[in-house]
Amino acid sequence: MSSYAFFVQTCREEHRKKHPGEQVQFAEFSKKCAEKWKTMGPKEKKRFEEMAEKDRARYDREMSSYKPPKGMEVKGRKRKRTKDPNAPKRALSAFFFFCNEERPAVRKMLPDGSGVGDVAKELGKRWEKCTERSRFETMAQDDKARYEKEMAIYKGKKPKAPAPAPKKAAPPPSDSDEEEEDDDEEEDDDEEEEDDE
Repeated sequence: MSSYAFFVQTCREEHRKKHPGEQVQFAEFSKKCAEKWKTMGPKEKKRFEEMAEKDRARYDREMSSYKPPKGMEVKGRKRKRTKDPNAPKRALSAFFFFCNEERPAVRKMLPDGSGVGDVAKELGKRWEKCTERSRFETMAQDDKARYEKEMAIYKGKKPKAPAPAPKKAAPPPSDSDEEEEDDDEEEDDDEEEEDDE
């Protein structure tokens, strides 16, 4: 816990002792604590800073021997994967194709000093009213196919072929079918023997 957190906790405990059973308005109480903390001098804050240092030492000591359960990772310790600069660029969605086309017009329309958020909001509104979504969805599908092809090449695999039409289920083999297969195998064996001679 931080020194400020210890201070707030102490204030809360003191308040409970003075006013037992009273319901505390959190926002109001926090505001008063923050104002009091700002007016406190370094000598008054020192007590809470020492509490925070002790708590930090306790935390570090406990974390040095802590082993997370299997499958769980310690929050904040996960390494960020580095992206390969040679990897293909990801496929864009229909909305992103729309944004790329509309963004210059939106920027011209908005006043100078408008932020990225303002531009994004306006683009979102325009996307809701967009009548030619199918054009952008087609662009997104084409880009997805491009990405899959490039990714297959990047990973050293053959690109995916379009899925064939589903086949009709074959009827289960009958006894006569099995006999015919046996006859075919015998004929193949006879031909091989003749080739050997």
